[in-house]
Amino acid sequence: RVQVTVVPFDYDLQLNPANIQYEGIFLSNGPGDPQDCRETISSIRWALTAFTPPKPIFGICLGNQLLALACGARTYKMTYGNRGMNQPCVDLRTTRCYITAQNHGYAVDASSLDGSQWRSLFLNANDLSNEGIIHCSKPFFSVQFHP
Repeated sequence: RVQVTVVPFDYDLQLNPANIQYEGIFLSNGPGDPQDCRETISSIRWALTAFTPPKPIFGICLGNQLLALACGARTYKMTYGNRGMNQPCVDLRTTRCYITAQNHGYAVDASSLDGSQWRSLFLNANDLSNEGIIHCSKPFFSVQFHP
């Protein structure tokens, strides 16, 4: 059985004022520039190192960008963005291509992952932008598209 508890974007995971007991974190989609979500990025950064063993973290869309910023990567505003129901994304582990739904104007700068414990997970086959990241050894990953 799964129970999902929704918290505001600026909920402080470290202080956890509602004393929520959780086994994982889901970072959802949303609008705007991910760099404007300072409180959220700080909270995610804390969660990345706070638990032994680590609690799983999964993000989609804005959640992908927030996870990237929390791990020290960069994001950028795209010229046009990726929008629509037919964006091809390549799984870099298998080279399998998925047709995905997307609506975003920001992306993760894949080169900012170099030298870290993070790797690109998916690549947009149209514009070669990053479509997801994954940690090399911990249960942290995210995708830019809407699964």
